[in-house]
Amino acid sequence: MADRIELIGLEAYGYHGVFDHEKAQGQKFLVDVVVWTDFRQAAGTDDLADTISYVDLADIAVEEVQSAGAKGAGHDLIETLASRIADRINGIGGVHAVEVTVHKPQAPIEYPFADVRVVARRNSKNRG
Repeated sequence: MADRIELIGLEAYGYHGVFDHEKAQGQKFLVDVVVWTDFRQAAGTDDLADTISYVDLADIAVEEVQSAGAKGAGHDLIETLASRIADRINGIGGVHAVEVTVHKPQAPIEYPFADVRVVARRNSKNRG
């Protein structure tokens, strides 16, 4: 059983979506990150250098959400966005597995809904 680091509800603005108005106007995305690791050494040394920084996890997620930079250059699918975040985090030393959930609370759906989300899971065996 591995330890976990969880970052829940990270908010960033991006220009992702299939529709032109999504790429032109942008919208809020929420990202949850769960990383399975072993932080016994960090707990013993009480040293940030011996663990995975949740600030680094947040930086990766926000960089990917904002990666479109200029309007209109985002991904069509939030599946792509979640996969890119998960793949980058999975490449960090000490990560056994990662699960990334991307929420799109302003998805263009004409009906009331509570959430739209996709989940990407990776483990150290998936490293390229």
